Amino acid sequence: MRICEATSYRIKELCEQKKLSGYALSYQAGMPESTYKSIVKGKSKNPGIVNINKIAEGLGITIREFYNSDIFDNLEPDDE
Repeated sequence: MRICEATSYRIKELCEQKKLSGYALSYQAGMPESTYKSIVKGKSKNPGIVNINKIAEGLGITIREFYNSDIFDNLEPDDE
């Protein structure tokens, strides 16, 4: 699995666990919904650590908790 796919999957997984819509998460994260959608749909190949941190904060977790998933094991690099 590529990095952007794993990131998207993890965001969706956590939203489901927290019972949050994408709109609610983008609001709580303080980011435009278009940025959130770009990351989740895989259009943003490198969402940046700042945006991932905002998403983690919007979910009420730390960035360490965000990346604490087996899905991030054995990733393939994203193509540039």
